[in-house]
Amino acid sequence: MKRWLAIFLAALCALSMAWADPVSVVDDDGHRLTLAAPARRIVSIAPHLTELLFAAGAGERVVAVSAWSDHPAAAKSLPRIGDAAMLDLERIVALQPDLVIVWKDGSSAQQLQRLAVAGLPIYASDARSLAHIGVTLRRLGHLAGTDAVAEARASEFEARLAALRAGYAQRRPLAAFYQIWQQPLMTVNGRHVISEALQVCGARNVFGDLKLATPTVDVEAVLLARPDVIVTGRAGSDGPDPLARWRSLKSLHAALVTVDPDTLNRASDRIVQGIEELCVKLDRLR
Repeated sequence: MKRWLAIFLAALCALSMAWADPVSVVDDDGHRLTLAAPARRIVSIAPHLTELLFAAGAGERVVAVSAWSDHPAAAKSLPRIGDAAMLDLERIVALQPDLVIVWKDGSSAQQLQRLAVAGLPIYASDARSLAHIGVTLRRLGHLAGTDAVAEARASEFEARLAALRAGYAQRRPLAAFYQIWQQPLMTVNGRHVISEALQVCGARNVFGDLKLATPTVDVEAVLLARPDVIVTGRAGSDGPDPLARWRSLKSLHAALVTVDPDTLNRASDRIVQGIEELCVKLDRLR
């Protein structure tokens, strides 16, 4: 009986796929991706893309994720297929995905080329701006056939972001240095979404004019930039103090602020939570 039930369900699934309409979007590389039917087996190759897939209503269709994909909780139990440095191509192919979501700036070009050579349907994502998060949610929802869920989530994100922009538009500007890594000391330039998050809260990125998206700087350059505030992601309960270096400098007159890196450092719709925290803390300094 169980065997016949399994056969029936498989046949029903095949029929539903045959009757489904094709879906098509243009990815952030400008390539049009067309699927014969909404994706049912999706592989995500970046933690923030995993979050966006779940937010878009496609979580049940995600069959594997990259390392550090820890939100939502359901993502923690999914198979891992590598990280930004090295993907397990054989395992990805064996999963028979009908869609692979990649972060074009978060994986090596060689790794992404290997995926393309394998003939897998690929959607390339690029976290260009806060506004583009809503765009990505809608595209992923369309590819998975969960447009209504994705639209609702994108609209909620955009409304919260618009409220923050309006609420902090007239605040006194603050010069800010955002530290994304301690050693080497790294920050973001003005085209990074974190820099845009600072702008939402009425802060100016002191290294906004640098060319690289995540440039390496030195302590002297930070001191010369004279930031009003230094912001970084707070460490876990057993991690080292990410602001220890700055606390030891008597010549530094900047305020020191920590935020939740799991929200502010990831280009998912949860970034709005990180921006809300950042805006509140910067307002206290004013």
